[in-house]
Amino acid sequence: MSGPVGAGVRSLARIVARDDGRGGTSLPVLESDGPLALRRTRATGSEARVMLVGAMSGPLGGDHFTVQARVEEGARLSVGSAAATIALPGQAKGDARYDVRIEVADQAELHWLPAQLISAQGSDLYVATRVELAATARLVLREEQVLGRVGEDPGRLTSRLTVRVAGQTVLDQELACGPGAPGGWDGPAVLAGHRAVGQLVVARPEFAAEPVTAGMLGEAASVVPLAGPAALVTAVAPDALRLRRLLDESLASLAPRP
Repeated sequence: MSGPVGAGVRSLARIVARDDGRGGTSLPVLESDGPLALRRTRATGSEARVMLVGAMSGPLGGDHFTVQARVEEGARLSVGSAAATIALPGQAKGDARYDVRIEVADQAELHWLPAQLISAQGSDLYVATRVELAATARLVLREEQVLGRVGEDPGRLTSRLTVRVAGQTVLDQELACGPGAPGGWDGPAVLAGHRAVGQLVVARPEFAAEPVTAGMLGEAASVVPLAGPAALVTAVAPDALRLRRLLDESLASLAPRP
């Protein structure tokens, strides 16, 4: 439920996807409140599709949004968002928080492809994404962060991404940018002056036998195999449009061989 405005807004969205036994995927749970609204869209084949729609501005300072998604055995789900999420300063004290909790069961598949997150000047947002995958689960997860709107400095943005496969942690990384972040975040070893950064996690059972080869994907993106049947792409770009292009090209390069 949404909390009082003076203390910041609390909002929860929940998705459960289930194999319907007829070659499709049902959504027995599709619940949301406050600033988070979930809408089912037209399915494609056996895959159910859901859009996350921001019904209000935010997250603002003091807000706490949570999205939970569980894809049960044999189900296929794609989740996107209708527009960018913009972190804004608010009247409530403290930073804002956005938690994403994902579970994907054996023989299930999830494409988690939201629009970019924009850190507006004066905002302070902590984003934490935790993914639990079964051994034969499949995942494509994209995160895109843009530091500041056009012509403005960024806010403070801290993003942590954790991925576990069959109970084993294969990725646990955190990136802090903007005012108050540890020194060097904008230096040559991290963003190198770029204002858009993105990650792409791809998990497939076949990567266990044929791991992805580490390397550069052009001048501004890299791919590394993780300690499990998964790979991580990291990219930087001067803006959101070019970042999306880099990540799309990277995903295409990881497509299964015919």
